[in-house]
Amino acid sequence: MLVFLRRAGYALRLLRSTRAGIPVIAIGNLTVGGSGKTPLAIHVAELLKGQGWSPAIVSRGYGGTVTVPRGVTLASDPAEVGDEPVLMARRSGCPVWVGAERAAVVAALRRAHPDCDVVVLDDGLQHYALRRDIEIAVVDARAFGNGFMLPAGPLREPRTRLWTVDAVVAHGTDRVRGYAMRLEGDELHRATDARERRPAKSFAGQRVHALAGIGDPDRFFQHLAKLGVRVAPHPFPDHHPFRAADLEFGDEAPVLMTEKDAVKCKRFAKPTHWILPVRAAPDPAFDAWLQRRLGELGHRPKAA
Repeated sequence: MLVFLRRAGYALRLLRSTRAGIPVIAIGNLTVGGSGKTPLAIHVAELLKGQGWSPAIVSRGYGGTVTVPRGVTLASDPAEVGDEPVLMARRSGCPVWVGAERAAVVAALRRAHPDCDVVVLDDGLQHYALRRDIEIAVVDARAFGNGFMLPAGPLREPRTRLWTVDAVVAHGTDRVRGYAMRLEGDELHRATDARERRPAKSFAGQRVHALAGIGDPDRFFQHLAKLGVRVAPHPFPDHHPFRAADLEFGDEAPVLMTEKDAVKCKRFAKPTHWILPVRAAPDPAFDAWLQRRLGELGHRPKAA
Protein backbone atom coordinates (compact mmCIF):
# COMPACT_ATOMS: atom_id res chain seq x y z
CA MET A 1 0.00 0.00 0.00
CA LEU A 2 2.84 2.39 0.84
CA VAL A 3 4.51 1.71 -2.52
CA PHE A 4 1.22 2.30 -4.33
CA LEU A 5 0.58 5.57 -2.49
CA ARG A 6 4.11 6.78 -3.17
CA ARG A 7 3.82 6.09 -6.89
CA ALA A 8 0.37 7.68 -6.99
CA GLY A 9 1.72 10.75 -5.21
CA TYR A 10 4.28 11.29 -7.95
CA ALA A 11 1.82 10.46 -10.73
CA LEU A 12 -0.70 13.01 -9.40
CA ARG A 13 2.08 15.59 -8.83
CA LEU A 14 1.36 15.64 -5.10
CA LEU A 15 5.04 14.79 -4.62
CA ARG A 16 7.59 16.91 -6.43
CA SER A 17 9.50 15.43 -9.36
CA THR A 18 12.00 17.17 -11.61
CA ARG A 19 12.77 16.97 -15.30
CA ALA A 20 16.43 16.80 -16.24
CA GLY A 21 16.12 18.86 -19.42
CA ILE A 22 17.72 16.03 -21.38
CA PRO A 23 16.56 12.42 -21.95
CA VAL A 24 16.82 10.14 -18.91
CA ILE A 25 17.02 6.36 -19.32
CA ALA A 26 16.32 4.61 -16.00
CA ILE A 27 17.69 1.10 -15.60
CA GLY A 28 16.72 -0.90 -12.54
CA ASN A 29 15.04 -3.99 -11.16
CA LEU A 30 12.27 -5.00 -8.80
CA THR A 31 14.34 -7.06 -6.38
CA VAL A 32 16.97 -6.27 -3.79
CA GLY A 33 20.46 -7.08 -5.04
CA GLY A 34 22.16 -7.08 -8.40
CA SER A 35 20.55 -8.50 -11.50
CA GLY A 36 22.94 -7.24 -14.17
CA LYS A 37 21.86 -3.58 -14.05
CA THR A 38 25.35 -2.11 -13.97
CA PRO A 39 26.76 -4.05 -16.95
CA LEU A 40 23.64 -3.09 -18.90
CA ALA A 41 24.05 0.58 -17.92
CA ILE A 42 27.63 0.48 -19.21
CA HIS A 43 26.46 -1.21 -22.42
CA VAL A 44 23.76 1.44 -22.98
CA ALA A 45 26.25 4.27 -22.38
CA GLU A 46 28.71 2.73 -24.85
CA LEU A 47 25.93 2.17 -27.40
CA LEU A 48 24.75 5.78 -27.17
CA LYS A 49 28.30 7.08 -27.37
CA GLY A 50 28.80 5.12 -30.58
CA GLN A 51 25.65 6.71 -32.03
CA GLY A 52 26.90 10.27 -31.52
CA TRP A 53 25.40 10.97 -28.10
CA SER A 54 27.37 12.41 -25.17
CA PRO A 55 26.05 10.21 -22.33
CA ALA A 56 26.68 10.35 -18.61
CA ILE A 57 25.81 7.85 -15.88
CA VAL A 58 24.16 8.87 -12.60
CA SER A 59 24.04 6.56 -9.58
CA ARG A 60 23.15 6.68 -5.90
CA GLY A 61 26.59 5.34 -5.08
CA TYR A 62 25.26 2.55 -2.88
CA GLY A 63 27.73 1.50 -0.20
CA GLY A 64 29.43 4.89 -0.25
CA THR A 65 29.12 7.87 2.09
CA VAL A 66 28.64 10.68 -0.44
CA THR A 67 25.44 12.68 -0.09
CA VAL A 68 26.15 15.76 -2.22
CA PRO A 69 26.71 15.49 -6.00
CA ARG A 70 30.20 14.38 -6.93
CA GLY A 71 31.96 13.22 -10.06
CA VAL A 72 33.65 9.82 -9.95
CA THR A 73 37.11 9.09 -11.35
CA LEU A 74 39.36 6.05 -11.46
CA ALA A 75 41.10 7.41 -8.36
CA SER A 76 37.88 7.78 -6.33
CA ASP A 77 37.61 5.81 -3.11
CA PRO A 78 34.87 3.13 -3.40
CA ALA A 79 34.21 3.57 0.32
CA GLU A 80 33.11 7.15 -0.45
CA VAL A 81 31.40 6.92 -3.84
CA GLY A 82 30.44 3.22 -4.00
CA ASP A 83 32.02 0.30 -5.84
CA GLU A 84 29.78 0.25 -8.93
CA PRO A 85 30.33 3.94 -9.85
CA VAL A 86 34.12 3.41 -9.83
CA LEU A 87 33.67 0.39 -12.07
CA MET A 88 31.39 2.36 -14.42
CA ALA A 89 33.87 5.25 -14.58
CA ARG A 90 36.60 2.79 -15.52
CA ARG A 91 34.62 0.94 -18.15
CA SER A 92 32.23 3.43 -19.76
CA GLY A 93 34.58 6.26 -20.75
CA CYS A 94 31.87 8.81 -19.94
CA PRO A 95 31.18 11.05 -16.91
CA VAL A 96 29.86 9.22 -13.85
CA TRP A 97 28.29 11.20 -11.01
CA VAL A 98 26.81 10.11 -7.68
CA GLY A 99 24.66 11.58 -4.92
CA ALA A 100 21.55 10.98 -2.85
CA GLU A 101 19.21 13.26 -4.82
CA ARG A 102 19.48 12.25 -8.45
CA ALA A 103 17.85 15.48 -9.76
CA ALA A 104 20.49 17.56 -7.97
CA VAL A 105 23.19 15.23 -9.29
CA VAL A 106 22.01 15.69 -12.88
CA ALA A 107 21.94 19.48 -12.44
CA ALA A 108 25.53 19.51 -11.10
CA LEU A 109 26.62 17.09 -13.82
CA ARG A 110 25.21 19.32 -16.57
CA ARG A 111 26.97 22.37 -15.17
CA ALA A 112 30.27 20.48 -15.22
CA HIS A 113 29.60 18.78 -18.59
CA PRO A 114 27.38 21.07 -20.71
CA ASP A 115 27.90 18.77 -23.72
CA CYS A 116 26.05 15.91 -21.97
CA ASP A 117 22.81 15.22 -23.86
CA VAL A 118 21.49 11.99 -22.28
CA VAL A 119 21.62 10.46 -18.79
CA VAL A 120 21.68 6.76 -17.95
CA LEU A 121 20.24 6.35 -14.46
CA ASP A 122 21.77 3.26 -12.87
CA ASP A 123 19.50 1.53 -10.35
CA GLY A 124 16.98 4.35 -10.64
CA LEU A 125 13.68 2.60 -11.33
CA GLN A 126 12.26 3.52 -7.91
CA HIS A 127 13.69 7.06 -7.77
CA TYR A 128 10.56 8.89 -8.94
CA ALA A 129 11.80 12.32 -7.86
CA LEU A 130 13.65 12.43 -11.19
CA ARG A 131 11.38 11.99 -14.18
CA ARG A 132 12.49 9.56 -16.85
CA ASP A 133 11.83 9.21 -20.56
CA ILE A 134 12.54 5.49 -20.80
CA GLU A 135 12.33 2.80 -18.12
CA ILE A 136 14.14 -0.53 -18.44
CA ALA A 137 13.69 -3.32 -15.89
CA VAL A 138 16.22 -6.15 -15.59
CA VAL A 139 15.09 -9.56 -14.31
CA ASP A 140 17.61 -12.32 -13.66
CA ALA A 141 17.32 -16.04 -12.95
CA ARG A 142 16.15 -15.41 -9.38
CA ALA A 143 13.10 -13.68 -10.89
CA PHE A 144 10.81 -12.56 -8.03
CA GLY A 145 11.89 -14.88 -5.22
CA ASN A 146 8.93 -15.83 -3.03
CA GLY A 147 6.83 -13.10 -4.66
CA PHE A 148 6.53 -10.99 -1.51
CA MET A 149 7.68 -7.43 -0.99
CA LEU A 150 10.11 -6.26 1.68
CA PRO A 151 10.55 -7.33 4.42
CA ALA A 152 8.74 -10.63 3.76
CA GLY A 153 10.47 -11.11 0.40
CA PRO A 154 13.00 -9.57 -1.99
CA LEU A 155 10.69 -7.27 -3.98
CA ARG A 156 11.00 -3.48 -3.85
CA GLU A 157 7.81 -3.12 -5.89
CA PRO A 158 5.11 -5.62 -6.94
CA ARG A 159 5.83 -7.64 -10.06
CA THR A 160 2.96 -5.83 -11.80
CA ARG A 161 5.37 -2.89 -12.06
CA LEU A 162 6.77 -4.65 -15.13
CA TRP A 163 3.53 -3.78 -16.94
CA THR A 164 4.43 -0.08 -16.82
CA VAL A 165 8.08 -0.09 -17.93
CA ASP A 166 9.13 0.48 -21.53
CA ALA A 167 11.24 -2.68 -21.81
CA VAL A 168 12.11 -5.80 -19.81
CA VAL A 169 15.56 -7.35 -20.13
CA ALA A 170 15.67 -11.03 -19.14
CA HIS A 171 19.14 -11.82 -17.86
CA GLY A 172 19.73 -15.56 -18.10
CA THR A 173 16.09 -16.50 -17.59
CA ASP A 174 13.02 -17.39 -19.63
CA ARG A 175 10.62 -16.85 -16.72
CA VAL A 176 9.67 -13.43 -18.04
CA ARG A 177 9.13 -12.13 -21.54
CA GLY A 178 11.68 -9.59 -22.64
CA TYR A 179 14.91 -8.97 -24.49
CA ALA A 180 17.39 -11.74 -23.63
CA MET A 181 20.73 -10.77 -22.12
CA ARG A 182 23.81 -12.67 -21.01
CA LEU A 183 27.13 -11.67 -19.49
CA GLU A 184 30.25 -12.46 -21.51
CA GLY A 185 33.88 -12.66 -20.47
CA ASP A 186 36.45 -15.45 -20.54
CA GLU A 187 39.77 -13.65 -20.01
CA LEU A 188 41.22 -12.65 -16.65
CA HIS A 189 43.90 -10.11 -15.90
CA ARG A 190 46.29 -9.94 -12.98
CA ALA A 191 45.16 -7.53 -10.26
CA THR A 192 48.64 -6.02 -9.94
CA ASP A 193 49.27 -5.68 -13.68
CA ALA A 194 46.29 -5.49 -16.05
CA ARG A 195 48.61 -6.03 -19.01
CA GLU A 196 49.09 -9.65 -17.99
CA ARG A 197 46.12 -11.69 -19.16
CA ARG A 198 45.14 -15.34 -19.12
CA PRO A 199 42.17 -17.23 -20.55
CA ALA A 200 39.97 -18.71 -17.85
CA LYS A 201 40.55 -22.22 -19.13
CA SER A 202 44.24 -21.88 -18.25
CA PHE A 203 43.26 -22.21 -14.58
CA ALA A 204 41.73 -25.64 -15.15
CA GLY A 205 43.33 -28.35 -13.06
CA GLN A 206 44.57 -25.91 -10.40
CA ARG A 207 43.31 -25.29 -6.91
CA VAL A 208 41.55 -21.95 -7.30
CA HIS A 209 39.59 -19.74 -4.93
CA ALA A 210 36.76 -17.53 -6.20
CA LEU A 211 35.17 -14.74 -4.20
CA ALA A 212 32.17 -12.59 -5.00
CA GLY A 213 30.44 -9.83 -3.06
CA ILE A 214 27.65 -9.22 -5.56
CA GLY A 215 23.88 -9.61 -5.52
CA ASP A 216 24.05 -13.22 -6.70
CA PRO A 217 27.52 -14.70 -6.00
CA ASP A 218 26.48 -18.06 -7.46
CA ARG A 219 26.17 -16.41 -10.86
CA PHE A 220 29.91 -15.66 -10.81
CA PHE A 221 30.82 -19.15 -9.63
CA GLN A 222 28.62 -20.74 -12.29
CA HIS A 223 30.10 -18.50 -14.96
CA LEU A 224 33.58 -19.76 -14.04
CA ALA A 225 32.33 -23.36 -14.01
CA LYS A 226 31.00 -22.97 -17.55
CA LEU A 227 34.50 -21.83 -18.56
CA GLY A 228 35.95 -25.06 -17.14
CA VAL A 229 37.30 -23.61 -13.88
CA ARG A 230 36.74 -25.68 -10.74
CA VAL A 231 36.72 -23.28 -7.82
CA ALA A 232 36.38 -23.19 -4.08
CA PRO A 233 33.57 -20.60 -3.77
CA HIS A 234 33.67 -17.82 -1.17
CA PRO A 235 30.43 -15.78 -1.27
CA PHE A 236 30.16 -12.43 0.51
CA PRO A 237 27.24 -10.00 0.95
CA ASP A 238 26.57 -7.53 -1.84
CA HIS A 239 28.82 -4.42 -1.63
CA HIS A 240 30.96 -6.11 1.04
CA PRO A 241 33.79 -3.78 2.24
CA PHE A 242 36.68 -6.14 1.61
CA ARG A 243 39.76 -6.24 3.82
CA ALA A 244 43.04 -7.98 3.08
CA ALA A 245 42.15 -10.78 5.51
CA ASP A 246 39.07 -11.64 3.42
CA LEU A 247 41.37 -12.75 0.60
CA GLU A 248 43.57 -15.00 2.74
CA PHE A 249 42.67 -18.66 2.46
CA GLY A 250 45.78 -20.28 3.98
CA ASP A 251 47.55 -21.13 0.71
CA GLU A 252 49.08 -19.50 -2.37
CA ALA A 253 46.38 -20.68 -4.77
CA PRO A 254 45.10 -18.09 -7.27
CA VAL A 255 42.15 -15.97 -6.14
CA LEU A 256 39.62 -15.04 -8.83
CA MET A 257 37.24 -12.13 -8.27
CA THR A 258 34.70 -9.97 -10.04
CA GLU A 259 35.64 -6.58 -11.41
CA LYS A 260 33.19 -4.91 -9.03
CA ASP A 261 34.91 -6.49 -6.01
CA ALA A 262 38.36 -5.75 -7.37
CA VAL A 263 37.94 -1.97 -7.13
CA LYS A 264 37.75 -2.40 -3.33
CA CYS A 265 40.76 -4.72 -3.19
CA LYS A 266 43.18 -2.56 -5.16
CA ARG A 267 45.15 -1.37 -2.10
CA PHE A 268 46.08 -4.88 -1.00
CA ALA A 269 46.11 -6.75 -4.32
CA LYS A 270 48.69 -9.50 -4.80
CA PRO A 271 50.13 -11.13 -7.93
CA THR A 272 48.02 -14.23 -7.13
CA HIS A 273 44.80 -12.21 -7.46
CA TRP A 274 43.01 -12.26 -10.81
CA ILE A 275 40.04 -10.27 -12.10
CA LEU A 276 37.36 -11.39 -14.56
CA PRO A 277 35.77 -8.48 -16.45
CA VAL A 278 32.37 -9.20 -17.99
CA ARG A 279 30.23 -7.27 -20.43
CA ALA A 280 26.52 -7.25 -21.07
CA ALA A 281 25.43 -8.83 -24.34
CA PRO A 282 21.73 -8.11 -24.85
CA ASP A 283 19.77 -9.26 -27.87
CA PRO A 284 20.68 -6.92 -30.77
CA ALA A 285 16.96 -6.21 -31.04
CA PHE A 286 17.24 -4.37 -27.70
CA ASP A 287 19.85 -1.97 -29.10
CA ALA A 288 17.69 -1.32 -32.15
CA TRP A 289 14.61 -0.78 -29.98
CA LEU A 290 16.37 1.72 -27.70
CA GLN A 291 17.64 3.83 -30.58
CA ARG A 292 14.24 3.72 -32.23
CA ARG A 293 12.47 4.62 -28.99
CA LEU A 294 14.65 7.68 -28.45
CA GLY A 295 13.81 8.81 -31.97
CA GLU A 296 10.09 8.23 -31.41
CA LEU A 297 10.27 10.47 -28.35
CA GLY A 298 11.84 13.19 -30.48
CA HIS A 299 15.33 12.94 -28.99
CA ARG A 300 18.44 13.32 -31.11
CA PRO A 301 22.09 13.74 -30.10
CA LYS A 302 23.29 17.34 -30.09
CA ALA A 303 25.90 16.48 -32.68
CA ALA A 304 23.25 15.25 -35.15
